[in-house]
Amino acid sequence: MPDLSTRQKVAVVTGASSGIGFQVSKQLAQLGWKVYGCARRVELIKPLEQLGVVPIQLDITSTEEVKKFKELLQSQLPDGKLDVLYNNAGQSCTLPAFDVTDAQVEQCFAVNVFAPIRLTRELQEFLINAKGTILFTGSLAGLAPFPFSSVYCSTKAAIHQFARALHLELKGFGIRVINVITGGVATDIADKRPVPSGSKFDFPVALQSFENRKKMAEKNKPLSAERYAKKVIGDILSSRDPIDVYRGTYSTILSTVVQYFPGWFVEFVLTVKFKLGPIFNYQRKKYGDDVDLHLE
Repeated sequence: MPDLSTRQKVAVVTGASSGIGFQVSKQLAQLGWKVYGCARRVELIKPLEQLGVVPIQLDITSTEEVKKFKELLQSQLPDGKLDVLYNNAGQSCTLPAFDVTDAQVEQCFAVNVFAPIRLTRELQEFLINAKGTILFTGSLAGLAPFPFSSVYCSTKAAIHQFARALHLELKGFGIRVINVITGGVATDIADKRPVPSGSKFDFPVALQSFENRKKMAEKNKPLSAERYAKKVIGDILSSRDPIDVYRGTYSTILSTVVQYFPGWFVEFVLTVKFKLGPIFNYQRKKYGDDVDLHLE
């Protein structure tokens, strides 16, 4: 990457109003970078302006707004160079698969999949000019079949594969692509929606398991967003060209379990972790199957 002594480095960070995006924007700015911090709520980014962060109100799901942002960059980027595009913004979706509406599915995919693909495509020339780095905030949910997260897991699996294919495609341009597979991090992304009334999971033991799933990150000693950002910035500044990096609580160990152990074992671990056995027993009895799995 170009030397800071000759040109100020530039980054675009989405989801910059809180959590990971806020900390990455802050820490890059402290290193002397010019950072375009993008979010819908720019008032939360304004405290970082004195460090060199430019707050950009941007709905990443809007093609029109992304194109206008591209025009802004064309007028402001030195030599048309963008050193880092950090596709960090994310949308949670923690609901039983039977209860997710079309609108909720579309919103989750719009933020987690379509928007990063769109931004990567629209800002390609700036990244080529700088031989820059593109990052994606992936998730363990893209590897592990977490219960009550089928849609979110699907979006993260999709963006993982997009990032990996992109890593291969862009080698000839000198662009690095880093897929940050993220474990527990102390952010406010957790879904707060309840199980809908009338759901086939609307009974006591299922509701308890559902609440435990929503609080999974906060109950498992999550890494602070500040420490997470520091590690990822180390990845940005490194000359290494990894495909995947693992950051956040349990990111390495759980990824290893999912990748190297058989599916039945992964399901067993998740069944015990989220106390799904009583749910299965209740549903089997209610829906006509008298088999008792004894998975307490």
